[in-house]
Amino acid sequence: MLAILGIYPEYVFPTPLGVARTLTRGFQNGTFILGILTSMERIIIGFGISAILGTTLGLALGRIRVLDDTIGAVVLGLQALPSICWLPLALLWFGLSETAMLFVVVMGALLAITTATEAGVKNTPPLYLRAARNLGARGWKMYARVILPAALPSIITGMKLGWSFAWRSLMAAELLYVSLGLGQLLTMGRELNDMSQVIAVMFVIIAIGLIVDRLVFAPIEARVRERWGLVG
Repeated sequence: MLAILGIYPEYVFPTPLGVARTLTRGFQNGTFILGILTSMERIIIGFGISAILGTTLGLALGRIRVLDDTIGAVVLGLQALPSICWLPLALLWFGLSETAMLFVVVMGALLAITTATEAGVKNTPPLYLRAARNLGARGWKMYARVILPAALPSIITGMKLGWSFAWRSLMAAELLYVSLGLGQLLTMGRELNDMSQVIAVMFVIIAIGLIVDRLVFAPIEARVRERWGLVG
């Protein structure tokens, strides 16, 4: 309605038609497709590393008291630190490189996955553990057959949270770091005073977030909840 009334110029408050035209043009000339592919490559690699490290660390923290009393407190404290705060450190350590951006993405997701996995391990019913010990389960068998399955709903929740944190971290890093990607397309729109491009890229970012949630995490979460008898 504000766009139709013309209170603001179109370069400040674009019309829906202008945003739709920018979206169409961006996909037709391949700019948006290249940005999506570049950002998705970074998020898949960074999130994959976070998932492996976070799950491993969470399983260890949940079962080993010494680690929980030392590293656990550090993990809990670092959760209060926004992931973009790691960017200056990443630039000093790795320079202006893809590694610096991946580091920020990993730090964005790692702590959420670790904390959720640790909570899932600690919430494993003691009865399951006693029964498994009586049946001779020890070491990795205890993890593989009892603890990991019992903690799986929490791990899935942690993965879902980790994905959203990693996605936000990547967009923030791409806004500050001159490189290909959706965040850089946002920066270009701002520098060119092209608000229709800014809003069009925002729609793309939201759409990717919804698609990943609906097509990847929601089915997995529903299947685990059903398998574990958590559906009413």
